[in-house]
Amino acid sequence: MDQETLGSIVLLAIVTLISVVQNAFFASKLEHESKHCNGKGFQRPGSSAFDRVYTANQNCGHAYPTFLAVLWCAGLLCSQAPAAFAGLMYLFVRQKYFVGYLGERTQSTPGYLFGKRIIFFLFLMSVAGILNYYLVFFFGSDFEMYIKTITSAISPLLLIP
Repeated sequence: MDQETLGSIVLLAIVTLISVVQNAFFASKLEHESKHCNGKGFQRPGSSAFDRVYTANQNCGHAYPTFLAVLWCAGLLCSQAPAAFAGLMYLFVRQKYFVGYLGERTQSTPGYLFGKRIIFFLFLMSVAGILNYYLVFFFGSDFEMYIKTITSAISPLLLIP
């Protein structure tokens, strides 16, 4: 692979690998809680601590494919840097959700809502990239620089709760 191609995906790859490490962390927490509760491995003992870890892990796992799809679509079709920034924010929020779920479930709500907003932002970036492709294809009008400027300006606004 040439350097230009790698340069256009390296940030997305870094965010993806960080998310893999985060998934491993979630799995290790689940394994630790399972062994701590009954020492026999992965059995659902009915412990409230185990149930919280198990549910938080399942909830994070259910949203993971959607996150990866919109991260890569937004980064490839629109702009890599804002997509990678939003991806890092999503991983931070997912960590907050997971840890919040281990406490009281109400502590996880802000992380959940913030995560939905980030996924929606990545989705809009993907749609903008697709629309730009068809505008170029059919009309010869390229709005790529405008879209990149707008997404770069809007991505820091994701920090506002």
